[in-house]
Parts: sequence; C-alpha cells; structure tokens
Amino acid sequence: QVQLVESGGRLVQAGDSLRLSCAASGLTFSNYAMGWFRQAPGSDREFVTAISWNGLSTNFADSVKGRFTISRDNAKNTVYLQMNSLTPEDTAVYYCAAGGSIYSIRYGNSDYWGQGTQVTVSS
Repeated sequence: QVQLVESGGRLVQAGDSLRLSCAASGLTFSNYAMGWFRQAPGSDREFVTAISWNGLSTNFADSVKGRFTISRDNAKNTVYLQMNSLTPEDTAVYYCAAGGSIYSIRYGNSDYWGQGTQVTVSS
C-alpha cells in the first residue's frame, strides 16, 4: 500500500521560512518524480513544484519561483519543500504527489497523493 505522509505544516508569520517533508512508503521512490500542490480555502488545488526522480530537474509555479525550493533524498524516501519569504497568500493545505515525470505531475496525472498538511501564514 502506497503512502505519502506530509509533515511540517504550522502557523507562521509573514516573512518566515518553513520546510515541509513528505515521507513515502510502499513504492520504489527513486522510480517516481515527486511534487507539491496546494489548495487554499475556496480555491482549486494548484501545482507548486515538482522534481525528477534523480533530483536533477525541477519545475516551479510562477507564484513561488525564487522563494520555494524542492529537494529529495532517495535514501530516505523523502521529498522536501523549503518555503522562504512566506506571505498570507501561501496559506493552504499542501499536498505531496508522486508521478511518472515532472510534467505528468504538473499537468494533473499524479499516481499517488498524500493527505496534506496545513500551512497558515499570518500577516
């Protein structure tokens, strides 16, 4: 059974940094590209970033470029989302996803999803 478990979400202030983690089990982690999405109240789920299976390629939504980074540790079956210069507009539930490629993740064809972790940024 595949599980993606996000952690690290919490209440922070504008300008703060936060790192989210997503621990994967039940799949061959290094075979999958990994990504992060978010969903704010009343909004659709939106793509944030993705990383290739080997960590050499990444892709970001324009709204987070230059502020967020994604990385992975295949030995630990974990993907990370480092978020800097947070703003209230970053408030959302953040979801981890696994898929065949960065582009399959970005364009809505993820194979697996986590349950999400709440990030709240106060002004």
